[in-house]
Amino acid sequence: MTVPMALLAFLDAGPTHGFALKRRYDELLGQGRELKYGQVYSTLARLERDGLAGGVGIEQGEGADRKVYAITSDGAGELDAWLSTPHVPSGRPSELFTKVVLALVAGRSAADVLDGQRAAYLARMRELTAARRAGDVVDRLAGDYEIAHLDADLRWIELAGARLDQLATEVRGGVAAHDAPEHARHESAAPTTHPNTPLTEETR
Repeated sequence: MTVPMALLAFLDAGPTHGFALKRRYDELLGQGRELKYGQVYSTLARLERDGLAGGVGIEQGEGADRKVYAITSDGAGELDAWLSTPHVPSGRPSELFTKVVLALVAGRSAADVLDGQRAAYLARMRELTAARRAGDVVDRLAGDYEIAHLDADLRWIELAGARLDQLATEVRGGVAAHDAPEHARHESAAPTTHPNTPLTEETR
């Protein structure tokens, strides 16, 4: 959803063409993940189809002519609605959490999973810290955002590491219960008699 809203926001500042929109996106939001031209123009086509943006002319230059787009009133309303809606976390388990649980299920070392992820997070934090010194305000703020999330993830890794034994007991206990044969699960509930005990009306 971010790319369509970003293009609408740029168009809200004034009509322009796809080349300028891509350049603006890369400057402000790229952070090493530049937008592909194909994605820009396919997104503009969808925005035009949905009535959120529309072509208002052609800009002629030294190269190919460029179609100029402008935001519509519906597009401005969509942008306002998106900006005013608080972000709600998905609530889905992270990939790291899933790896820790499945490592325990499979009898692998969950501690190694945590150690490897900790090293990767620390390396990324060092990269961001170095990059923010030379960046502009946009780059520094984007870096600070990622660093804050990495710091929270590192704290979770320490918490998970301290609880691995307890988690392993719960996870493996659950697996053992589910993997037991059906007759074994109900064996204890069935009445038992000694082989030499005569049958009575109660045990027949």
